[in-house]
Amino acid sequence: MGFVNNSNTIDIEPWYIPMDILRVICTIITIIFTSILLIIISSNKICRTVPMMVVSNTCLVELICACTALSLVSFTLENDIKRIEYQDSLCVFRAYINYSMTIIQNHSYNVQAMYRYITVVYPARHFWQSYRIQFCLIILTWVVGLVAFIPLVFTGDIIYNPENQICQAPLRLSFTIFYVAFVIYIIPNMILNIIYLKLVRYVREMNKRVTPANVLSRAERELKMTRNIVTISTILVILGFPYAIFILMSFFTVIPKYHFRIAFIFIDVSTTAVMIALFKTTDPIKIATKKAIGGLINKVVPTAQ
Repeated sequence: MGFVNNSNTIDIEPWYIPMDILRVICTIITIIFTSILLIIISSNKICRTVPMMVVSNTCLVELICACTALSLVSFTLENDIKRIEYQDSLCVFRAYINYSMTIIQNHSYNVQAMYRYITVVYPARHFWQSYRIQFCLIILTWVVGLVAFIPLVFTGDIIYNPENQICQAPLRLSFTIFYVAFVIYIIPNMILNIIYLKLVRYVREMNKRVTPANVLSRAERELKMTRNIVTISTILVILGFPYAIFILMSFFTVIPKYHFRIAFIFIDVSTTAVMIALFKTTDPIKIATKKAIGGLINKVVPTAQ
């Protein structure tokens, strides 16, 4: 991972620094919010279940994604303030971590959806629903994510883009961009939607058969949770749409010089939106949060008296 240790003075657009600050604010909010959720999950007994373990994995991944995003934008902001073009020694490494954690993030939703599917379709196979199997699936997603982009680091496909003050694979008609798009976005979202559609079809078949009310109720509850996971993933897809548009445009025409700056504004906002959606759609987290707030209030009130 070579790097440029000299710098050149450049002119910057007036909107650079305000947008950098907006990205910093979004990532800091996400880091604080996600850290609080992880503390609540780890300290509350009602959250110590297999379903919450896979949710905790998603929260941990989101936290690392937000920390990586903060590192990326801090580098950009520093260079913009100094009005310089400068690639530090960690520039390529930050890009690699950013790509890797995005894969792990997207597959964390697949682990959640797969668990919901197994509990509905194979309720008697408890081994598949166990901590051990789900933990192994989580480890597998981390290994895949961390290994997938190692070749890009050593082949020089990740380069410094001075206009956007970031290291990324350049957007153009190339195998690298197809690889990035398929591995990060297309494959994980295809898997998630296939799981969801199969679960929808299974629950509909259950409605047609004579099924005990409690079994049907549980299946519909798990389907709702899977639908929430798909909704969260859809938020990422929608807010990542500008990035996808720039990729498609790069195949046929010259894209705007500041494409990464524009795309990453939406990506950083999406991390905040996703964590809010995850909190709103996960009942055990909401219950644990209410208990934590209630306990804090009970401690504060006697002290005040």
